[in-house]
Amino acid sequence: MPDDYNLKSFLADLPHLPGVYRHIDAQGEVLYVGKARDLKKRVNSYFQKTPDSPRIAYMVARVVRVDVTVTRSEAEALLLENNLIKQLKPRYNILFRDDKSYPYLMISGHVAPRIAYYRGSTSGKGRYFGPYPNAWAVRETIQILQRVFRLRTCEDSVFANRSRPCLLYQIGRCSAPCVNLIPAEDYKADVERAVRFLDGHAKDVMHDIEVRMRKASDALEFEQAAVLRDQMGALARVLQQQSMEKIGNDDVDVIALASAGGRVCVNLAMIRGGRHLGDKPFFPSQTHDDSPGDVLAAFVAQHYVESNMPAVLVCSHALPDPDLIGLLAERTGVKARVLIRPQGIRKTWLEQATRNAELALARLLSESSARAARTLALAMALELDTDEAALDALHIECFDISHTAGEATQASCVVYRHHDMQPSLYRRYNIAGITPGDDYAAMRQVLTRRFSRVADGQADMPDTVLIDGGKGQVEVARQVFVELGLDTHTIVGVSKGEGRKVGLETLVFVDGREPVALGIESAALMLVAQIRDEAHRFAITGMRAQRAKARNVSRLEEIEGVGAKRRQKLLARFGGFSGVVDASIDDLRSVAGISDDLAERIYLALR
Repeated sequence: MPDDYNLKSFLADLPHLPGVYRHIDAQGEVLYVGKARDLKKRVNSYFQKTPDSPRIAYMVARVVRVDVTVTRSEAEALLLENNLIKQLKPRYNILFRDDKSYPYLMISGHVAPRIAYYRGSTSGKGRYFGPYPNAWAVRETIQILQRVFRLRTCEDSVFANRSRPCLLYQIGRCSAPCVNLIPAEDYKADVERAVRFLDGHAKDVMHDIEVRMRKASDALEFEQAAVLRDQMGALARVLQQQSMEKIGNDDVDVIALASAGGRVCVNLAMIRGGRHLGDKPFFPSQTHDDSPGDVLAAFVAQHYVESNMPAVLVCSHALPDPDLIGLLAERTGVKARVLIRPQGIRKTWLEQATRNAELALARLLSESSARAARTLALAMALELDTDEAALDALHIECFDISHTAGEATQASCVVYRHHDMQPSLYRRYNIAGITPGDDYAAMRQVLTRRFSRVADGQADMPDTVLIDGGKGQVEVARQVFVELGLDTHTIVGVSKGEGRKVGLETLVFVDGREPVALGIESAALMLVAQIRDEAHRFAITGMRAQRAKARNVSRLEEIEGVGAKRRQKLLARFGGFSGVVDASIDDLRSVAGISDDLAERIYLALR
């Protein structure tokens, strides 16, 4: 912070413009990110009156600096605010986990379109339906389209090289456009009917199929009439299953909130084209004393600022900011209608979404209670602090070594914190410069690399360092910690029992404590086994990937005429070894330095 920085003077000079503000404490930590239509009025309001919430009052007392970014509009400020919240994760903002993009069902833009599960941008060719709440909902819909409309799902490379129909044709799930067993215009018509079905016009599609079936029967085309009869029967069964799930043809999101035990669940139910696609629960963190409306507003802002918004939102609570939907409309191009007191079937849907939110929250609290109990049991076994805050912050790292006969040695580090594994904090270390198969040297190398940063003040020290191994591995860890001047009390070895049977593990210490055999019924042992197994799994997958990469590269090197330079050109041109394997002879010969003969040699060698 500049020495001449004066908060009062800064607040006085703020402009009456839209933008984003960040409250910052003496340590430089961003405490809160917010947006404003008028920065001067909004930021000054924090310091001119007593905040309504004790939590916000405590935050304001810690603020020593405010940073602002002026934007062209409040809608632009909304986008920047959400990007900063995702990036900085301020402790006083309501945070929703930044999930992967939602899945879609794609109907490609080919002459004979395929249906496929899809994630990513929806700006490409073809039609995209969704978003769906989960992968299962997409795949269920694909199965419906296969049964009713017999559309292809095969990859383009498979489709282009078929000489006879596949198993899906034989079981009535595809009409085999790959080998022209269905005329192109008929297949295109089936695709158009599938699109109408997904758009919510299932009854119209049913009527169309029925009319075509009667015409085929009148024309004595009994085989075609039988196909249409089966198609109509399959669609009828789908419509019967979904008869209780229709809300016209609208696209609707139902957002319900439930709270209990200090936690909140926001449940999102998605309806597209009148079909209920499923529910997805969200569990925001740092809600504290925020009102239900504030939590819902945070969800709507963070969820829809970069996602498709349907025409109707049905919410269990009112949104406190009446301008929020308008701001989102500027970003998305869709101004949703918000219903707080829905009637008829939408009221039923809101009640169901609320029940699902309550059930999801009950499951979370039950699981959280069980996880917290395991953390407590382990903390007691390791003689660590057992108060609630300490248990939540308990930081455990576990290290494991993996290789195959000394080849592709890798070390893994997995992290347990907040009563759960933290995959985003996992790390892999490539081990080099040791005698192949020397696990002690590998462990020394990884611990030295990891904890040198702790000794230099560049990383935090875990409360416990689990080493997958017995006295030998633990002694290596002790030596590393002594050399780095670190506390050896944190080192705990997990020694496997006789026959490596689960439940016979023993905890080994370096600080004079006797080894502890927890017993197969111990909750602490269950947690230790989970962490240890996760470290082993993570190491194994990394080692196998590294080994496969090395072997794939060597397969290229073994082909006569492919040296280091040509190998690099091939890998760069096709994006890796699998791309080279999938390349045709024509593709291979397009690479500089690859002759016709060499292209054919490479193609055949990799088959």
